[in-house]
Amino acid sequence: MTRVKICGLTRGADRDAAVSAGADALGFISGVPVETPRELGAREAAGLVAEVEPFVTSVLVTGPDSVQEAVVRQEQVDADVVQVHGDLPPASIGGLGERVDASVIVAVDVGSERVGAYAAAADALLLDSTTETGMGGTGETHDWERSREVVESVDSPVVLAGGLTPANVGAAVETVAPFAVDVSSGVETTPGQKDHDAVRAFVARAAGAGA
Repeated sequence: MTRVKICGLTRGADRDAAVSAGADALGFISGVPVETPRELGAREAAGLVAEVEPFVTSVLVTGPDSVQEAVVRQEQVDADVVQVHGDLPPASIGGLGERVDASVIVAVDVGSERVGAYAAAADALLLDSTTETGMGGTGETHDWERSREVVESVDSPVVLAGGLTPANVGAAVETVAPFAVDVSSGVETTPGQKDHDAVRAFVARAAGAGA
């Protein structure tokens, strides 16, 4: 069954609604180099992470300039997983994995020539539509056929992100067959605030398509 991550959570009520809907992982954005209404301070993120229920994975989503910056942020937030955006090279991603007591996911543009190298360095890949800074969260879909090729070519788990909504997640899962799907803006009422009905629909349709 395809797993589901609800990302960009900023409120306890939204965190708890995602858990109740059956989400497998929850993403909290802290320390990214772009302006976003989903950005949390390290202390605020840590507070939300600390109350994530057992058996649900907490994910620090960050865009560090260096491995050390990512290490410090993770020490402050203490999530189960660190999801790295930006332009750190594969060797640095591997080094980060050696320095934190957490799994490491690296976000990669689906068209990147370094997909294979990142897959070897990280515990999982997140395929997204990225900006020039390497940040995702664009709300735009990308070439799912290319994403399927990546899934088939690497041994690492692949998380599909980019423009997913309750309306298209079923088709995305059927086309790509990813390990997991990741959504943020596609289940929001306003930026940074989740629509709980949309969250439930997204989880249900992703799970139904992946069954």
